[in-house]
Amino acid sequence: MQRRKSKVKVKMDNVASVKRGIWKNEDIVDSRFRGNDRPLCHSQENACGFTLVEVLVVVVIISLLGGLGGGIYMGTYKRMLVEKAARDFVLTAQYARIMAIEKQRQYKILLDVANNGFLLATTQLDEEGGQTEQMIVKDSFCRLVEFEGEVKFEDIQIAPIGMETTAETDEDEQVIVFSPNGTAQSVVIQIGDGKTHYAVTISAATGKTKVYFGTTEDVEVMTIDLDAE
Repeated sequence: MQRRKSKVKVKMDNVASVKRGIWKNEDIVDSRFRGNDRPLCHSQENACGFTLVEVLVVVVIISLLGGLGGGIYMGTYKRMLVEKAARDFVLTAQYARIMAIEKQRQYKILLDVANNGFLLATTQLDEEGGQTEQMIVKDSFCRLVEFEGEVKFEDIQIAPIGMETTAETDEDEQVIVFSPNGTAQSVVIQIGDGKTHYAVTISAATGKTKVYFGTTEDVEVMTIDLDAE
């Protein structure tokens, strides 16, 4: 019995020593892996970061793109202002022709060259005084227009109605007359900002208005023979 107990004790000691060896080896392996993990983490951090030069290059590229986009926007905005001014003038001229025929009295577009704008006016009978007086038209379809930005009247050519001669007028205040019979003064006007230009024409025979992209030199003013139609 004592021999068996001694053998069992020896075996238990061997097992314990083996376990201690295994645990020791595992600790060594773990320490090795833990030691290898540190440089790996540092290498990943270095790979994911950005240098100061890279950041500065990105900032410069963003600044260049922002400046380019701003320049494109400003150019488009200025073109829109010229287009808006030409459109407002055309709508006012069309409205003046319609009202002159409907109300059977003259309507006039007054060009304020000095202040870069225009307005629509008409004559109205003063019942008390029995005289006609000029009245500025202001309603939901017509208003005083002032050009924005650098938009202005670049060229104004207004011919008299028929064979009549017009009195000398101030160059800063010119008038376009629309008659009750649908006729008007022959007009060629250029609106622009020095870079973008729109030419507007008004036919003397019909009083109708047309707009063209470009200068007045590109517009051919035609005389309409109503008897031939």
